Amino acid sequence: MVSPKLKSAGIKVGSLRKIHHIALNVQDMNASKHFYGKILGLHELQGEEVPSTLVELVAAGKVTNFQTPDGTIIDLFWEPNLLPPDPDPDRGFTRANHLAFDIKPELFDKAVAVIKQNQIAIALDVVTRPTGRGFYFYDPDGFMIEIRCDPLK
Repeated sequence: MVSPKLKSAGIKVGSLRKIHHIALNVQDMNASKHFYGKILGLHELQGEEVPSTLVELVAAGKVTNFQTPDGTIIDLFWEPNLLPPDPDPDRGFTRANHLAFDIKPELFDKAVAVIKQNQIAIALDVVTRPTGRGFYFYDPDGFMIEIRCDPLK
């Protein structure tokens, strides 16, 4: 696909303030709720916390919302007929590569242990880089998740 020629300078740098939400399609809502809520420890929005535009979908079990500590919302949309990822996990099945969560360096090893103890499929074991450490694994739908931390000081 060829990009259209820009007609203006675009949005001014600094105008976009933060990620508002990330929406993921999931095949098994219960497995995904367990993964994002119990394994990753994200807060599931309940009652008045649920955005008014999603109340009916949440009540019908078609959407679940989680919030990260920095306020980013992750919306899980139940798509029971979602095609599974490619059987070869090294072959990408979406334009997105992975979702990365930051954690304090002193909590990194504990988080890795939790993922391994829960027998979550691992994409890439602990990697150490000048920018910190990373650990890659898959959510129930085969989407790659990273837990990363800054280098110890």
